[in-house]
Amino acid sequence: MAVAGGRIAAVHRAEAGGPRPDARRAVDASGLALAPGFIDMHAHSDLALLRDPDHSAKAAQGVTLEVLGQDGLSYAPVDDRTLGEVRTQITGWNGGGPGDDRVAFDWRTVGGYLDRLDRAFAGAGYDGEGIAVNAAYLVPQGTVRMHAMGWEDRAPTPAELDDMRRLVAEGLRQGAVGLSAGLTYTPGMYASDAELTELCRVVAAYGGYYCPHHRSYGAGALEAYEEMVALSREAGCALHLAHATMNFGVNEGRADDLLALLDGALAAGADISLDSYPYTPGATTLVAMLPSWAAEGGPEALLARLADPATAARIRAGLEVTGSDGCHGVPIDWATIEISGTADQALAPYVGRTVAASAAERGEEPWETAVRLLTEDRLGTSILQHVGHEENVRAIMRHRVHTGGSDGILQGAKPHPRAYGTFPHYLGHYVRELGLFSLEECVAHLTSRPAARLRLPDRGLVREGYRADLVLFDPETVAAGATFAAPRTLPSGIPHVLVDGRFTVEDGRRTQVLAGHSVRRTPWQGR
Repeated sequence: MAVAGGRIAAVHRAEAGGPRPDARRAVDASGLALAPGFIDMHAHSDLALLRDPDHSAKAAQGVTLEVLGQDGLSYAPVDDRTLGEVRTQITGWNGGGPGDDRVAFDWRTVGGYLDRLDRAFAGAGYDGEGIAVNAAYLVPQGTVRMHAMGWEDRAPTPAELDDMRRLVAEGLRQGAVGLSAGLTYTPGMYASDAELTELCRVVAAYGGYYCPHHRSYGAGALEAYEEMVALSREAGCALHLAHATMNFGVNEGRADDLLALLDGALAAGADISLDSYPYTPGATTLVAMLPSWAAEGGPEALLARLADPATAARIRAGLEVTGSDGCHGVPIDWATIEISGTADQALAPYVGRTVAASAAERGEEPWETAVRLLTEDRLGTSILQHVGHEENVRAIMRHRVHTGGSDGILQGAKPHPRAYGTFPHYLGHYVRELGLFSLEECVAHLTSRPAARLRLPDRGLVREGYRADLVLFDPETVAAGATFAAPRTLPSGIPHVLVDGRFTVEDGRRTQVLAGHSVRRTPWQGR
């Protein structure tokens, strides 16, 4: 194969005979597999790409494109008020909270954010001025709602709904690939299906897709999936189910129920895809576990409620007795909640331990420990939630519309290993060790299928004229180095990665090349 000008210039097959293409430089790829660059369909690198030019967490895995703006919460479109609120709310995902000046938040629109990615390290002395890997963006519905109507749990007025439609359309015109939603996160979860349907009609008109973190992955999970399928059908909008799992004890062994639902919808003509990560625990923020009513009014209002004994008791009952909507309708088991990171380093001793274990050591109730973390860390605490089932993970990843998504949260002292290990874990553990599917099939899950969902006409295949986003890996040795004990360990068996025809990883080492840029769906043609 020959690469020139950032594209695949020729594909030579030895069995076809004929001369090899002339090249200024040749790479010996004996024993290696060549694949299109991996596409991470669910990434939380929204600020990491602007802070870290190296970004080996993804580059070393062979990832050449990430989809940002996930779960309905990100940093565009915003105004000054919204930006401050969303920075506080998702500090546990991305850092960037109040007082964190590592990123200059000098944009307010989706287009401005994408422009910022394209000049992230201009003048910094790297080989390029953009980012380590390419990035696409979803308009975040929760941020849009926050912008239009604040943190109120009510239906929008006609004017507010028009404002949300306008913000979504502007983001799509500026290059976003679709709309995300986080329906167990405030304030996005306050939206009704009717409100979401109106936004999805806008998305459909621009040829994008709807990517919901739906209303439950626990109690009522199947009904929550059914709700999203029906909503997308009503709106005429393509649907991509984010980190599609069936978690908690109530869903053990129920992956087939989800897959039957999807097969029925696909047979009826629905345009549906999904992504998943190849691990059982989930990862989010501690504040996300709380009942949605407690967060109405925004972060400061929530902190005030936690400080009021009577209101805090109501929150606790919602978490521990009835099962809050933030915890997917299941009463929380503090022994499954492991602290993975804190914004305040003074709280670092909690990291790597469950809330239950820390509480027992302190001689207090787990709720008291949780409240201390929430208040002293100003809602910035990130967690792992150990509630998944391996049989469900395996069944879902084999489905014909499945794609790979790390859901990788890079923030915290001890993040989920999926951030550093998802793609080699698929190839090493599930292909080579378990034989769950063939190498070729797995690569399709990670490349051509996501490219098709993103409707990118020149990515996802090794084909002449396509973008030279490529990865060379050793099928016999590729493996995730990241573990729960050492989650930032880089993978093995991936010696070469090219972005736009340039080596971002060469002989297993990250280069100084910054060849990544924003990937915008253009031209946008509305109906």
